[in-house]
Amino acid sequence: MAQDVQKGFKVLAVFFKWLLLALVTGLVAGGVGVAFHSLLEWCGEFRGEHPALLWGLPFAGVLIAWLYHTVGRDRDRGTNMVITAVRSDEPVPPATGPLIFVSTALTHLFGGSAGREGAALQLGGCIASMAGGLLRLDEKDRRVLVMCGMSAAFAALFGTPAAAAFFSLEVVSVGVMYYAAIVPCTVAALTGYLLAGALGVEPTMLPYAGAPELSALTMVRVGGLGLLCGLLAILFCITMHKTAGWMKRFFPNAMIRAAAGGCIIILLTLLCGTRDYNGAGMDVILRAAEGTTVPWAFLLKLIFTAVTLGSGFKGGEIVPTFFVGATFGCAAAPLLGLDPAFGAAIGLTALFCGVTNCPVTSLLLGLELFAGSVSYVGNSSFLFFLLACAVSYMLSGNFSLYGEQIIVYSKLRAEYINVKAN
Repeated sequence: MAQDVQKGFKVLAVFFKWLLLALVTGLVAGGVGVAFHSLLEWCGEFRGEHPALLWGLPFAGVLIAWLYHTVGRDRDRGTNMVITAVRSDEPVPPATGPLIFVSTALTHLFGGSAGREGAALQLGGCIASMAGGLLRLDEKDRRVLVMCGMSAAFAALFGTPAAAAFFSLEVVSVGVMYYAAIVPCTVAALTGYLLAGALGVEPTMLPYAGAPELSALTMVRVGGLGLLCGLLAILFCITMHKTAGWMKRFFPNAMIRAAAGGCIIILLTLLCGTRDYNGAGMDVILRAAEGTTVPWAFLLKLIFTAVTLGSGFKGGEIVPTFFVGATFGCAAAPLLGLDPAFGAAIGLTALFCGVTNCPVTSLLLGLELFAGSVSYVGNSSFLFFLLACAVSYMLSGNFSLYGEQIIVYSKLRAEYINVKAN
């Protein structure tokens, strides 16, 4: 009896320890996420008012490369570094936070095609890693704290606390969920989300057309779209990785590589005759969610993003994934007999699942992003999201945006494989 009481007190002590640590981490990382969100919003608006800024993109790239070289972070691995920090005792360097903050802002200000979540994950991971060192937490607790920082910054930036909490649990090792961190990550994500709301940051909400009637034929159609998204996920990952390799091969010097990448983006923009593919592209995602897109938009965004990030500009791949998935789903849905707007919702969610290998996160993300879709939980919308994510997850194979992600268990059979993602 005494031992049971002692164990109960130990569990409570651990619970309250993580409650406090997660709250503090959520407030700090969430606050930085809010500041970062405001900065990127300003960058996007200012670039829209001054389109000539695009001509400065090569110089911005040189500045970014110079900054990373000056602080000795030439081989910076971005989000992969944070994933490694969760899996091992490798700390996130303190310089990571300020560098990714400034460099992502420069990328967005001058019209590079990039997202923002990569910066959020690195900012949150950096803050939490530094806090873990200051508090002298042991190796395992530091890893959980880094996950808390990731969750808080992600939730503050996107307004999707459930997806943010589970993303940190899922993304490190495919097939294994870090359930020991579920309370800390949930509390940190909710804290970051509520702080962002209190400071006036609106959560990302996309219009939702509603789901078609549930039937065997509709399930086949949605499954077919999930299949196409799984194949597109492979193309997306290969293009991102190969482009980075090609840019390094042709331009070994980081500053020349960044300048060349900036020039290529300017040329592509002039050839396209539109600024839709510069920046994050949230306005195009909104149009796709309403059922309007051009058939080739997804391919152009993929090329713009691969060149931008492959040449050394900073940001993230997830918002471009939203763009590619939504526009592809919108264009492909009518070919399968589905509504374009509904196809955009399915395409965004399923492609995110395919490139990150995070099915639970993807399902939650779909429900949180699309306005009104939460009210459909338990009926067709939930089931359609689930089916598309499941198919895309399986058919995307061992490919991933994150090279440090470990595929612990095979997607094809109950088999332990423990290999790095492609």
